[in-house]
Amino acid sequence: MSTDAADTAADAGTAPEGTVAAGRKASASGTTMTTGEELGAMETIRRGLHHSPELTDGFRGTLALAVLASVGQVVVPIAVQQTLDRGLSRAGGPDLSFTVLMGLVAALAVVLTSVASFLMTSRLFRVSERGLATLRIKAFRHVHDLPLLTQNSERRGSLVSRVTSDVDQVSQFLVFGGLLFVISVGQVLIATIVMLFYSWQLAIVVWLCFAPLFLSLRFFQRKLSDAYGVVRRQVGSMLSAISEPVVGASVVRSYAVEDRTQQRIDEAVDIYQRASTRAQGFTAVSFSLGGLSAGLANAGVLIVGIWLGFADQISAGEVLAFAFLVTLFVGPVQLGTQILTDAQSAIAGWRRVIGILDTPADLVDPGPDGHDLPRGPIDVRFEHVEFAYPGGPPVLRDVDLTIESGRRVAIVGETGSGKSTFAKLLTRLMDPTHGAVLLDDIDVRDITPTSLRSSVVLVPQEGFLFDDTLAANVRYGRLGAPVEEILASADELGLGDWLAGLPDGLDTRVGQRGESLSAGERQLVALLRAHLADPDLLVLDEATSAVDPQLEMRIGRALERLMSGRTSVTIAHRLSTAESADEVVVVDQGRVVQRGPHAVLVAEVGSVYAGLHRSWVAQQGPGDSAGPRAETPTRAAD
Repeated sequence: MSTDAADTAADAGTAPEGTVAAGRKASASGTTMTTGEELGAMETIRRGLHHSPELTDGFRGTLALAVLASVGQVVVPIAVQQTLDRGLSRAGGPDLSFTVLMGLVAALAVVLTSVASFLMTSRLFRVSERGLATLRIKAFRHVHDLPLLTQNSERRGSLVSRVTSDVDQVSQFLVFGGLLFVISVGQVLIATIVMLFYSWQLAIVVWLCFAPLFLSLRFFQRKLSDAYGVVRRQVGSMLSAISEPVVGASVVRSYAVEDRTQQRIDEAVDIYQRASTRAQGFTAVSFSLGGLSAGLANAGVLIVGIWLGFADQISAGEVLAFAFLVTLFVGPVQLGTQILTDAQSAIAGWRRVIGILDTPADLVDPGPDGHDLPRGPIDVRFEHVEFAYPGGPPVLRDVDLTIESGRRVAIVGETGSGKSTFAKLLTRLMDPTHGAVLLDDIDVRDITPTSLRSSVVLVPQEGFLFDDTLAANVRYGRLGAPVEEILASADELGLGDWLAGLPDGLDTRVGQRGESLSAGERQLVALLRAHLADPDLLVLDEATSAVDPQLEMRIGRALERLMSGRTSVTIAHRLSTAESADEVVVVDQGRVVQRGPHAVLVAEVGSVYAGLHRSWVAQQGPGDSAGPRAETPTRAAD
């Protein structure tokens, strides 16, 4: 995630339940996203209902409608039996009035069953979609609260699939599978009761035929649960394999790696296909077993029913009614195999969504005990700060640093020295492993998110732009800002003429990731966004390192105005930036080794800064004593 997007996300909501201490521990150590696979089916459903309480709204009313729909279905077999035995086969001849009455009763039962089914379906639709919308929103917001390390280690397609397709699987089951489940259970129970009333012998025959299927359901449930857990994971992997080349299409074409890219996509699709086929294989076996049980039940009822009929233990009408009842029994049981499949797929998806919600967030809201920063230039203090990425060596080591309010400070050092980590800790994109970062003597972890994001703004090397208008992107600095304020802000930064020269001014579409603008223009939008936010502490990650000289001059003038009257910390990748700072902080191997004005530091013979400056000057071409394109020497990934 880009740092702009992370700032926006952190401002969008608060972290879920948890203590500040737990959040600090999770942030410092880094967290691995949980899968939720250790949860059983019932525990998964319980946790899912906890996160989506709307799913239980009106449950009793829905259940009552389900019972009514189920009872209505057994009225028809009873009416048929009564019509045959008492209406058409009466000793004195057919009773047409009774036959018509039974016909009307059956018709009324069909109408009532249809109305009850419609009302139940409507309630299930509304309740399910409300509950799943809550679950989707919670999961989406929590994704933005996850540690950046967790987000970076989790493939984007997998994250997207957890919030989209996994929730969709739950939705389909609750709306369709859940509906079928409620009706089916009701039908089986009521059909069994009526069958026992007509003939306990035939009822036993039916249940004996289905006994192998019922006894094997637990086995198939475990197999389907494992198989569909793999399927849901492979959906995320497949989405990642497909989406990454789409986003990086220019790189794929530039290096002519279409065949290799297609091979990776084909492999991901093939793995998903094999996993899905295996899961469907278990479904096919269980469904076939249900069909076999249904055939045996029908044959058994026919054979035993005829035998009981010859023994005068059952009437013809009762045998016919029993045939109807067996159909009511068999249908739901056969559907149960498909319901079982949908349930396991839904539970697998539910587990993955719960896995997101169970992953600790690093930016835990201090809640009502949080502090608001006073407005005005901010003092910054690092107290014995240490930071290490999970499984790696310390990046920052025992850093003690104070930056006075209103000062312009440049952080310099070789690549891999830890200077970029300063920006992440200062803006609380991450928390230190040990020590504390204080703003105006307040630990950043104790500052309310709203106050922190309104007072501290990060301008990254390449500002992330959303596929919208330029005005909409600028308003991420302050939502709801009127056009007049945006134009005034542009004039203050000296960007009014540039804005006026755009095809549609503030209504210009920037394209996906801002690709309709040049790199320099995207940086101008980021500066305008930051100015509109009116921060008290400005953190810049070398905002002029990727632009042409003409735009660099414009950006430089805008930066001068933007930094005026504010505390600013610049992560300097070029020493020309450090020369104009009030003070330079030199970082080497995670430690602050020097600090002071540029002129003083460069004169210290043998110092780290003097060596960096000497290397930088040597990289400049003739007549380019302070060229804008030079970079500090590299050593490792920062």
